[in-house]
Amino acid sequence: MRISAILVTLLFTAHAYALPPGAADDMDQFLADKGLLKQVDQVRHSVSEKASELVVTALGFLGVPYRRGGNTVETGFDCSGFVRAMYQQTVGLILPRKAEQQAAATQKIDRTDLRPGDLVFFNTMRRTFSHVGIYIGEGKFIHSPKPGSEVRVEDMALAYWSHRFDGARRVSTDVQETASLPAMESTAY
Repeated sequence: MRISAILVTLLFTAHAYALPPGAADDMDQFLADKGLLKQVDQVRHSVSEKASELVVTALGFLGVPYRRGGNTVETGFDCSGFVRAMYQQTVGLILPRKAEQQAAATQKIDRTDLRPGDLVFFNTMRRTFSHVGIYIGEGKFIHSPKPGSEVRVEDMALAYWSHRFDGARRVSTDVQETASLPAMESTAY
């Protein structure tokens, strides 16, 4: 399992650096020689499937009411409770309870690198990382926005969200080890 985590990390970070011509072919050959190329492809496919499953599952909760401190469909969700529940239910990873803790426990990525399943953070309470949602693709995210509202999809290009965007984060497979914090009441919405 540890080798899979390392391979996933290498796979996703390798694209961040420019490789000399032929280096990608050399890496593929090395992985094939070691019998790891098929394993890398399986891990890549598994990660992609989990992201798709996460987005589809999250969309199934459209209309669930907002509730401060809520983290179940029965009680309703606040923003971080919604994100935490979706990751726990679909990916099996336990994220921290508060939005700012989720930001700290995940890998910073550029907005242009967003993929479905990544987390998007906003400053909605005059402090960084006070709101979180799940990116679903095409510039949209799903979240539990505020009291009196319900889980819904928003466009990040809308002026309100665009001006308050704090950054994007990717949840790594190592979050389980670093994010198993006790459940806490969330003050973010």
